[in-house]
Amino acid sequence: MKKAFKIIGKGILGIIVLVLLLFAFVYFTYNEPLPKGVSGPEADALATKILNAVQHEQYKNTRYLSWTFRDAHHYIWDKDQQKVEVSWDTVKVNLNLKEPKMSIVSVDGTKTTPENASKYIEKALAYFHNDSFWVVAPHKVFDKGVTRSIVSLEDNETGLLVTYKSGGTTPGDSYLWLLDKNYRPKAYKMWVSIIPIGGLYVTWDNWQPTKSGITLPTAHSMFILNIPIKDAKAWN
Repeated sequence: MKKAFKIIGKGILGIIVLVLLLFAFVYFTYNEPLPKGVSGPEADALATKILNAVQHEQYKNTRYLSWTFRDAHHYIWDKDQQKVEVSWDTVKVNLNLKEPKMSIVSVDGTKTTPENASKYIEKALAYFHNDSFWVVAPHKVFDKGVTRSIVSLEDNETGLLVTYKSGGTTPGDSYLWLLDKNYRPKAYKMWVSIIPIGGLYVTWDNWQPTKSGITLPTAHSMFILNIPIKDAKAWN
């Protein structure tokens, strides 16, 4: 038995060492410092071009959006009423974004008590803030508490660095938007508090039209990790 435990222990130690080596390789290969940009009218003008490229006027007039994030979290968002149905596993939260405590939670089809609901409401809020960002982030470049600056890139291109000073669940995060020739986002590099590696490259791919007139991204990738957005819809 002792021999078996020693073998298992060595195996676990080997896995830990391998993970640490892999992290060290990724960190020293890909980690980048947060770039310094230039804020002002030119940055705001570039942000406006991004909004035009993603049909922001149609987005403002869109009432409903729905999508599934990574095959796990499902959303139906009523932007006008500031309410969103969030569901995962056997949980469904009718989330009130203006007054979260007024949200209604059911588990296995049974409504929970207010005492038990709070943990699900907090989780639904965190899920929504994160998962909706992967769908509508370009529309948030002029949100309250956001700073914008232009960053010079290779090949005489420019990117837009946005930093969220407040709001959401992780204020202080920064994203460097990389754009195609029509100013629609094709990727961003991110500096976020939950990931210790700065400047990770994430694609924004496979933009699809919707009934409300906007296009929505339906695929992201980071290294070998795919982040699908399925059943993305928008309507009035």
